[in-house]
Amino acid sequence: MGIKINKLEIENVKRIKAVKVEPTANGLTIIGGNNNQGKTSVLDAIAWALGGDRYRPSQAQREGSSIPPYLHIVMDNGIVVERKGKNSDLKVTDPSGVKAGQQLLNEFVEQLALDLPRFMEASEKEKAQTLLRIIGVGDRLEQLEQEEKSLYNERLAIGQIADRKKKFADEQPYYPDAPKEPVSPSELIRRQQDILARNGENQRKRARLHELEQKAQRIMEELRDLLQQQKAVEADLAVARKSAENLQDESTAELEASIANIEEINRKVRANLDKDKAETDAQDYKDQYNALTGKIEAARKAKTDLLSSAKMPLPGLSVEDGELVYQGQKWDNMSGSDRLKVATAVVRELNPKCGFVLLDKLEQMDLQTLQEFGRWLEAEGLQAIATRVSTGGECSIIIEDGYVAGQEAPAVGTVKKWSTDF
Repeated sequence: MGIKINKLEIENVKRIKAVKVEPTANGLTIIGGNNNQGKTSVLDAIAWALGGDRYRPSQAQREGSSIPPYLHIVMDNGIVVERKGKNSDLKVTDPSGVKAGQQLLNEFVEQLALDLPRFMEASEKEKAQTLLRIIGVGDRLEQLEQEEKSLYNERLAIGQIADRKKKFADEQPYYPDAPKEPVSPSELIRRQQDILARNGENQRKRARLHELEQKAQRIMEELRDLLQQQKAVEADLAVARKSAENLQDESTAELEASIANIEEINRKVRANLDKDKAETDAQDYKDQYNALTGKIEAARKAKTDLLSSAKMPLPGLSVEDGELVYQGQKWDNMSGSDRLKVATAVVRELNPKCGFVLLDKLEQMDLQTLQEFGRWLEAEGLQAIATRVSTGGECSIIIEDGYVAGQEAPAVGTVKKWSTDF
């Protein structure tokens, strides 16, 4: 357990005339009273006594008093701390009676325990960095966050390119009836020439037929007497007719149309090839985007695993996106009680030897919140000395005009244990 305050005596510090308090060891000791009566002066005096001259009030001596401040604190480990005299010199005595100084106090007094608002008013990032430094994962978490940020930025750029590529691909014209490859005009011309050659041969045969027919007629008219010659010619004629009987010319109209349209066909082919390439590029960037998404998820899981395996000062406390999160809520969404729990737990973990914390202005909390916080302090074995603008039953003592209410000067406060049952 951390070291706590057993007794404290304060005289002539700020608004305090004379106050003696014995805080409860575990839980919440509330110093109540109206404004400007000396409540905060008690906390300032404790901070000065234990924290050193950095916490010395700018006007430490009570106004109107000729007697210098006097501070006397007894810790539960037997160490006695005193500040007295004209210069408020520090005197620290350990249980064996050996004199010591501020260095001994610094070993078990956590500075933020004396100035908890400094932690609570820090930026969200500073709070998270304090916690990460305590649990020893700050450097590794920062490395993972940088890796995640780099991957995220890379994925963002890839995603933007992928979107542009896909939009470009979608805008390209496509002709499903076009061939897969560009058409060669020389091949079409060669095929056309072959057909023309065959058609020319057919024409030659037709001319031969016509020639024989002419010749036969001429022989029949002029040489009726040459029957044998006539029969031979007629035989040749019969053969020629048979040869030409089944001949059929091929049309070049389709090829001529293809030759005429070859540029249009090839334009469509090129357009289809461009669209195919655009879609391939778009898919490639989409695949890269998905791969980077996997890496980002892996980096985030590594961060989660790192924080899950770290020993947190408070169950349910973690760091997300560089901010403290408790029970799923960030700092600005936490209740007042939860904020105090988180701050107190973090401060205690900074120096486990320190078992107390000072809290000012608890009037912002309702009684239920005070009860919840007080029960938590008791369960954790922590001591909290707090102020509250109130004179109600929740207050351990009431300060009036620099004294404990109901006591004659010099005041000796009989402190009741703050109850969670009021």
